[in-house]
Amino acid sequence: MADVHVRYFAAAAEAAGREEEVLDVDSDATVGDLGSALVTRYGPVMARVVASGSFLVDGIATRDPARRLGARVDVLPPFSGG
Repeated sequence: MADVHVRYFAAAAEAAGREEEVLDVDSDATVGDLGSALVTRYGPVMARVVASGSFLVDGIATRDPARRLGARVDVLPPFSGG
C-alpha cells in the first residue's frame, strides 16, 4: 500500500467537498483505479469530472487509465477557454 496526496480543483473540489486528501492505495494503482475509487466515494458529480477531466500525476497531464500513480495526483475538471 502507498499514500497518494490527491488535490482537487474547481468542480472536482466541489464534488469531493474538499480541496485535498491523502488516500491509501495499492502500490501498483493506476489513474483508472483512482478514478473508479473517487466515483465510488463521491458519486455521480465526480463521475462526470473523471469522465471529462484529466489528472496530473506528479506534474504530468494524463487521461490514460493505465498510467501508474505517483506521490501526488491533481484531479482537474475540463477547462474551457479562448
